[in-house]
Amino acid sequence: MFKDEELKAQLQRVLTAVEQLLPKAVEPIDWSLHWAANWRRYSFAGYLEAITELDQVSLDDLLGIDKQKKALEENTRQFVNRFPSNNVLLWGTRGTGKSTLVRALLNTYGDRGLRVIQVDKDDLVHLAEIFAAIRDEPYSFIILCDDLSFEPGETSYKVLKSALDGAVYAAPENVRFYVTSNRRYLLPEYETDNLGFKMVNNELHPGEGVEEKSSLADRFGLWVAFHIFSQNQYIELVHQLVSRFAKEHDIQPELDEELDEAAIKWSHDKSKRCGRTALQFSRYWVGRQLLKRG
Repeated sequence: MFKDEELKAQLQRVLTAVEQLLPKAVEPIDWSLHWAANWRRYSFAGYLEAITELDQVSLDDLLGIDKQKKALEENTRQFVNRFPSNNVLLWGTRGTGKSTLVRALLNTYGDRGLRVIQVDKDDLVHLAEIFAAIRDEPYSFIILCDDLSFEPGETSYKVLKSALDGAVYAAPENVRFYVTSNRRYLLPEYETDNLGFKMVNNELHPGEGVEEKSSLADRFGLWVAFHIFSQNQYIELVHQLVSRFAKEHDIQPELDEELDEAAIKWSHDKSKRCGRTALQFSRYWVGRQLLKRG
């Protein structure tokens, strides 16, 4: 009798340990109700978890990046209409609105069937499982890899490369990749990379290292670049944002020299002139004016 009880206890411990390794039992996402999801890693596998609260940012909220908005919105409209469209690499300085632009597109085109699934770099190995879960859904899915970059020795980029190529991990027709990165080639660039260039038939050709680094980025049909604002662009954006926040609180904005000097100092402290810096300063400035009024 004692041995039976001991055996049951051992079996229970084994079952408990195995259950901790198994993926959670979750219901399939109802995409008619949920417009976005995250891939959640769980032990050796994972699952799609619906995002219930979305950032309510709109395209009109994004100022100073009209050219980038136009390019990405056109591609997204093509995609949701099932016309030929491209995978997109949004690259450039942090804080310039790359990922926010994708969220704004979801709010604009969600009612037309656009959906977004965010996947972290380390979870790219699960792309095949994600594709299987959404392949037959009547929606247009953007796989968003935010702030993506790879370091030397990492191999997960090969999975993404294969998916973009339509090879082993071929993406379904209702899937496009939108990747944001601070790096144009998604991999670090070194001064020594230039040593591999050579002349062939009087033409300059890059070496193998440069070719390998550019090969992944080349698989994105559309590149959208985001750069630091000039001082004039930055001040213009600050004026627009301060005016907007002031109007929301029914006060008259004073777009004067004091404001400009404070905004420039703020950007120096942040070491960057970009949309995020302008937004943060505008919130600070209008909030301070409201406090002064009591």
